Parts: sequence; structure tokens; C-alpha cells
Amino acid sequence: MTGLPSPPFTVGVEAGPDAVRLRLAGDLDFDTSDLLVERARACLAAEPGPQDLFLDCSGLRLCDSMGVSSLLLIHRGTSSRGVALHLENPPAFLRRMLDVTGTARLFVLDGAGRQTEQEEGTPPAPSG
Repeated sequence: MTGLPSPPFTVGVEAGPDAVRLRLAGDLDFDTSDLLVERARACLAAEPGPQDLFLDCSGLRLCDSMGVSSLLLIHRGTSSRGVALHLENPPAFLRRMLDVTGTARLFVLDGAGRQTEQEEGTPPAPSG
């Protein structure tokens, strides 16, 4: 019995004057985390560098420990350059992983993360 193949992991890049958005789709895991880190590093190395790096997570189906590790590597690269790292539309499973590991505070969580907080009765994070 063979499992169904999972859809490929893709990273779409949208570059603007001060910001870059990476649109993630598929499974962020051991096999795909290097691709994400390489794309993020390439975006950060561009001249002029972005002030904000957005990771649109709405297309993620899965994120394992290597996926979280890749997010932390990207955070290290953004923080050393003074770039804000935004996680947009993190699925509930990703938000839970970040909360459990204590790493959610490292990211600006946009989109579904705030909506989930409001639904659970937690006051929304101040915007600014």
C-alpha cells in the first residue's frame, strides 16, 4: 500500500520597494525547509534589502520541527539585519507549535493568528 503523494512545496516571491512576501504552499518539513531558507536568504541579500519580510503561511498543510527550525533560521537572518519578520495567516497548527515552543514572540503574527486570539477571548495584540 502506497500513500498518496503530497503536493509539492512551493515558495512564491513577491518583491516590492521595501518588503518581500514569500507565499508558502504545501508541507514545510525536513525535505523542504532548505528551499525556504535559501529563498529567504536570497531576498535578504538583495540590494537594497527589504525592511519587512512577510511569510504568507495560508497555503501550508503541515509544518514539522524542521519547518519551525527553518523559521528560526530566517528570524536570525532578519533580526541581524533589522528586518521585521511577519508570519501572515498562520494555520492553527502552526500557531500552536509556536506557542508551545515559546517562539511565537519572535514573529509579527498577522491575519488568522489575531482572529484566533479574538475568538478565544484573548485581547488582540497592539498594532503599530
